[in-house]
Amino acid sequence: METADEFILALDEGTSSAKAFLFDSHGRLHGEGRCPFTQQYPQPGWVEHNPQEIWTAMQTAIHQALQAGSVTTGDIKAIGVTNQRETIILWDRNSGRPLYNAIVWQDRRTAPAIQQLDDEAQYMIHEKTGLIPDAYFSASKLQWLLDKRPQARYKAEAGELACGTIDSWLIWQLTNGAVHATDYSNAARTMLYDIHRCTWDNELLELFNIPEQLLPEVHDSSHPYGHATIEGCQIPITGCAGDQQAALFGQRCTTPGMIKNTYGTGNFILMCMEHPCQSNRLLSTIAWSIDGTVTYALEGSVFATGAGVQWLQTLGLLNDPDEIEALAASIKSTDGVYLVPAFVGLGAPYWDATARGTLVGLSSGTSRAALARAALEAIAYLSQDVIEAMETDADTRVQAMRVDGGGSSNDFLLQFQADISRHTVLRPQIMETTALGAAMLAGLAADIWDSQHELDALWEQDTCYEPGMEPRQRDALYQGWKQAVRRARGWTTALEPGDSDAS
Repeated sequence: METADEFILALDEGTSSAKAFLFDSHGRLHGEGRCPFTQQYPQPGWVEHNPQEIWTAMQTAIHQALQAGSVTTGDIKAIGVTNQRETIILWDRNSGRPLYNAIVWQDRRTAPAIQQLDDEAQYMIHEKTGLIPDAYFSASKLQWLLDKRPQARYKAEAGELACGTIDSWLIWQLTNGAVHATDYSNAARTMLYDIHRCTWDNELLELFNIPEQLLPEVHDSSHPYGHATIEGCQIPITGCAGDQQAALFGQRCTTPGMIKNTYGTGNFILMCMEHPCQSNRLLSTIAWSIDGTVTYALEGSVFATGAGVQWLQTLGLLNDPDEIEALAASIKSTDGVYLVPAFVGLGAPYWDATARGTLVGLSSGTSRAALARAALEAIAYLSQDVIEAMETDADTRVQAMRVDGGGSSNDFLLQFQADISRHTVLRPQIMETTALGAAMLAGLAADIWDSQHELDALWEQDTCYEPGMEPRQRDALYQGWKQAVRRARGWTTALEPGDSDAS
């Protein structure tokens, strides 16, 4: 192992902000920077980001991290990149200018195009990619860009354009346009990549009418991608992974059957797998690839969990999201109130685009505290829905769940999660596990660490939550939740162009 005087810069580009973190070879955090960027909603159901603003925000975050850590660029041995997944950008190879805003993973404008795919096409997508065909993924977004932007398809076929998820955009910018690349974990989220053969798939490209020359080269997650130029210094980029896979790696869930849950605007539950697991309710995806060896994951993506808390704040029922824990804990139960935060439909394991947010069980005595508690409990219920499906489809029993993300600082939520899932919940000392995972991947390729055994020692437990609820109470609460979900499903009719979800 190298000395602690050499650092890894982890770039974590999320849905709402660009973040940069400096880690040493002991996994200790020395400095960080954060810069938010604008969320654009040009039409109902549309979500966009300005790619140039993302790059500017990341540059700001890098500068902040260097200042906070009193570190110079000469002290940085490697860079790891991690990113919001599925979000897609199309840009000009010569000028480097985007043709349009980034279309974000939350965007639903292409839902009708996915619904119009016949059964044979949907089966092919699922078999090759391990994904449930959905507008969530990149393929239909990229197809929309090529169809809607003037001359885009002509330029793409002429080799004048490049596309990629946010990692590709950042690597392109960091290397001044010298490298157009991605890793296996991000490629696996495009709905264009065969996760069994590990290659861009010609049939899928033909289905979405996407020229292959647009696409980035695909490399291991721990790999020398090229050199970034930061403040005049050349620094190797040696790690790249989608944010949820990076968090799985940073949580050291590297043995098949280990599971992590990230609590954010949505929840992302991943289980490490040795091989792809075909499931009709969950996603089979690539977790990472190191030295040519691919590790897989079974994933449940819950689109809106923390969004329920944000909704209460929008209504004026919360002055600050931080007050929700004390408010929820001030009462012993919701008295039968359930909030199903299906604001953009339900993700795994339901995959119901027609579901809508639903509040049930109200009485004249329902309090603000009951709504706060229902919003937090919904996060745990939705997570448990995925965990149940994972245990069934992977034919395994989860022993413990490692957690991260903003919601994992909430003790009430994590204890309720342990109670409702009947699993031990473990919170680590280092909460920035996504950035840490990117740093670990970069450090392996940069020889800061010699093996993954060294990385395992970097994970340290902060708090352990053990289930304590009586089984009868737990089962009654969970059955009530299932009934509430049934009320939320099928609320809208078949989506048509122009509807709020299909705009």
